[in-house]
Amino acid sequence: MKTREKITLTREEETLLIPLYAKAQDNPIFIDTRAREILDSVDYDFQRLRVPQKTAVTLRLRARQLDVYAEAFIRAHPQALVLHLGCGLDSRCVRVPHPEAQWFDLDMPEVIELRRKFYPETDNYRMIPSVVTDLSWMDQVPREGRPTFIVAEGLLMYLQEHQVKTLILELRERFLDSELVFDAFSKQTVDRIRAHPSLQKTGATIHWGIDDPHEIEHWADGIRLKEEWFFSQSPDLSRLNWFYRAMFRLTASIKAAQRAHRLLYYSL
Repeated sequence: MKTREKITLTREEETLLIPLYAKAQDNPIFIDTRAREILDSVDYDFQRLRVPQKTAVTLRLRARQLDVYAEAFIRAHPQALVLHLGCGLDSRCVRVPHPEAQWFDLDMPEVIELRRKFYPETDNYRMIPSVVTDLSWMDQVPREGRPTFIVAEGLLMYLQEHQVKTLILELRERFLDSELVFDAFSKQTVDRIRAHPSLQKTGATIHWGIDDPHEIEHWADGIRLKEEWFFSQSPDLSRLNWFYRAMFRLTASIKAAQRAHRLLYYSL
């Protein structure tokens, strides 16, 4: 009988299991075989996360669009530098081909320790064990003038606003010709989402939300919003059943609902 890997994580770290569980389930958006393999290999009661199906669908749509952005950037810059902040156990480094690009996945030391059991490092793939707000982790990334794509999936909302600002400004300073994409909540959503059943189970706390994405453009010269992407724009909606298609159409008709959770893509 195959030995299962025992998971011991802090409450904040435990949130990485929510998208892993969502991506591992049978779904019409994309097949994440690595997520399924990991799910079958760990000793953890995923049912206790109580992930609502609506949340699982949203997380899959989010992951797919972030993959699309990463794929497009690497096509345009084959020798790019890719930074995945708060990578958790996500398999984007496997899902997105990057034969010439240099890829770094970053997360807290305990998470990277677990991640190393499932993802081997290679010449163009490395893992960095560090809290994202300890900016000294950037010293481990050789810049070499490469165009840089930075993705933060399900991460920045757990930081305080001043931490988000400090991080973005340091990324801008260190990595020239860089682009950053992340998902963000509205401020109203931050207040409401604390009652989400999965977050209540893990005990993680959401701190940061933003209503006007253009605010970040004022943090420093040269920061430009490339796109504010809403889940109702996903071409994968056609693969969902009628209920979710109707739900996202309704969301698109209400500005506050549309901006509750979306992707923000910046040139730094």
